[in-house]
Amino acid sequence: MARRLLLLALLASLAGSASAQTAALNGFVRDAQSGETLLQATVRVEGTARGAATNVSGFYTLGDLPPGEATITASYLGYQPVRRTVTLTAGETTRLDIDLAPEGVTTDEVVVEAEEPIEEERAPGTTTVSIDLVEALPTVFEADLFRSIQLLPGVKASSDFSSALYIRGGSPDQTLILLDGTTVYNPTHFFGFFSTFNTEAIKDVRLYKGAYPSTYGGRLGSVVDVYNRDGNRNETHGSLSLGLLASRVGVEGPIPGVPGSYSFNARRSTLEPLLAVLREQLDEDGIPESFYFYDLNGKVSVDLSPNDRISVASYAGRDQVVVPFGDDARFDLDYGNRTGSIAYNRVLSGTAFAQTRLTASRYFSYPTGEFGETGFERPNTITDYSVRSDVEWFPTGGVELKTGAWAGLLDLGLSSSFNGSTQTDYRNPSRYASGYVQGRLKPGNGWILTGGVRAEYFRSETDDLLDDDPSVPASYVRVSPQVQVEKTMGENLVLQAAAGRYHQFLSLITNEAFSGFDTWVTTGVGVPPQESDQLVLGVKTNLGPAYRLDVEVYGRTLRDLFDTRPEVQDVAGLDYQDLFRFGRGYAYGAEVLLERGLGRLTGLVSYTIGVTRRRYPAEQQFDVYFPPKYDRLHDLTLVANYDLGRGWKATAVGAYATGQAYTSPSGLYVIDGLPFEDPDLVVSQTNALNSARLEPYHRADLGFTKTGAWSWADYELQLQLVNVYNRRNLWFLNYDRGENPIGVTEVRQLPILPNVSISLAF
Repeated sequence: MARRLLLLALLASLAGSASAQTAALNGFVRDAQSGETLLQATVRVEGTARGAATNVSGFYTLGDLPPGEATITASYLGYQPVRRTVTLTAGETTRLDIDLAPEGVTTDEVVVEAEEPIEEERAPGTTTVSIDLVEALPTVFEADLFRSIQLLPGVKASSDFSSALYIRGGSPDQTLILLDGTTVYNPTHFFGFFSTFNTEAIKDVRLYKGAYPSTYGGRLGSVVDVYNRDGNRNETHGSLSLGLLASRVGVEGPIPGVPGSYSFNARRSTLEPLLAVLREQLDEDGIPESFYFYDLNGKVSVDLSPNDRISVASYAGRDQVVVPFGDDARFDLDYGNRTGSIAYNRVLSGTAFAQTRLTASRYFSYPTGEFGETGFERPNTITDYSVRSDVEWFPTGGVELKTGAWAGLLDLGLSSSFNGSTQTDYRNPSRYASGYVQGRLKPGNGWILTGGVRAEYFRSETDDLLDDDPSVPASYVRVSPQVQVEKTMGENLVLQAAAGRYHQFLSLITNEAFSGFDTWVTTGVGVPPQESDQLVLGVKTNLGPAYRLDVEVYGRTLRDLFDTRPEVQDVAGLDYQDLFRFGRGYAYGAEVLLERGLGRLTGLVSYTIGVTRRRYPAEQQFDVYFPPKYDRLHDLTLVANYDLGRGWKATAVGAYATGQAYTSPSGLYVIDGLPFEDPDLVVSQTNALNSARLEPYHRADLGFTKTGAWSWADYELQLQLVNVYNRRNLWFLNYDRGENPIGVTEVRQLPILPNVSISLAF
């Protein structure tokens, strides 16, 4: 498929050069107030079928245009569309930068009032996440990006206490998470309670739920691509937010004497006073003795010329918490992320754009614990340095080409000790590289064909855990083809299909209770990469000017899954491959998303029916397909926003989901004479893994927002009530094996909770 697309592109280019000279148009689309570039804004030539969407740098290009006067329209969700008239010259490129004003702001531009046709640039499984919606949703203490993504069809949450993303039957590590093009390995705070992304620092979020394009790679399932704000290019602004869990401060503005901008944001926990009160008032274990987290985001962008820009971005986040359990047990968690990137963007010509990016990412986790006089440690680190270069080329009106390469060094460290004795201590330095070619062809009559292929290389210097022998390298090469087909039927209906193969060289050994105990491992000797095939079929339609309906069905296969063997307690003396169990799986389902985007009442209804299964044939207990804990047959979410007037808005969220799968014990047996056990070890017996279900989950949240202005600052007041009808959803069942029959205690999730916060912008 890729070869055919390249051949067609070459022929089209030759044909275009042999014909009469044509013109080209390019430029950036920006926010008229702040100067921020807008990603995936639409630019069209009126009276033709020609159009383009801005890339991740806010740049668009249109080639092979007829010379003469042309009317250009530009639009972006939440902004006033505009019309501009330009004169195109044969053989030349016209530069047209377009500023769009946010809705409600009056400008001198001519507003386009005609209804927009359905957006053809929205690929299967792709969703744009509105930061305004993220900040308006009722939340537990803090607006959170990942919890808002969990409201979309195909994305599941494991509990009220986890922001981890389970997308279309995949585990959290099967989602590639990027911040300004840099991989983030564990983007969670407060035991996974919410994500590390400060919403005030975010400009754009793109979610690829499945069958994602060849421009991305390294994960089996999905992609979350996050871009931080460049900063206001016109004026200096500051912000301050005070909340029960965390407080935030930010500043952004133009760089004096330089065509560029900066943006700096900080967030720190303010939960300590509440924890102090809880420790005094409640006589319970598990209340942190000390706790804090922070996030620091910074970005500086400078225009070297109208065609050249350089950006430097960084992030640092950390959690430290000490949790006592009784008088002789405690956990001390210390984990976080560091990222940095330097990006250089250049407009190569009227129809070509290039970006080169240097990135660095580090994840660290240093959990320690103590039971009585026995202590343990399990440090885990990942250091990732990479360089990436991408080129986009639009040789003719109906052909788009992209190509790029990504290479890096990955160093993983893992060790563990128990009672002063080292059990595991190894490093796994690895090298990786990938390259891709992707083509897009618009042959006419509403057809869009996209095909690509990605080649990936991974070399792991896995240490042998058995002795001190030199590392044994393991090299793997995998090829991943992808294809998408779209057919536009008029202005209000698009039919889509996408398929692809994907590979993953990492796996996360996760702990649902404490994300600080999560451990990354890599492909190595005897541990091949994981593999997945995906298929997506979709229908997108406009139901009048206010409503949009998306329906997608998907299917995935999973092979060569690797996870640590749960029965192995002492890893000393084991070869690397002996640490893991290997399995396969599958997932399939259907998603429905109905959105209302106009009027005082806006919102969405999302519904997913999905099935996911796993199997580990080498182990008798797991030699059948079983549902993992995040399998949900039904997921239903309703979100409604209503403009009450005079600066007041109301937001309501309702959710219903099938209960979580769990393993129910069927009996007990006793093992005598084990060391450190007094007097015996009581073990529960089960018939089948995760064969039982907890009760269904349902909850409703309500929030009110008041915006206004004082003489010195704009303000936003939020009054929220989480879990309005106090539904104490079941989290898990705790079994007392000292009783016969087994004693069962129900552990519930969040009660009704109020939240108050105020944000200032000045």
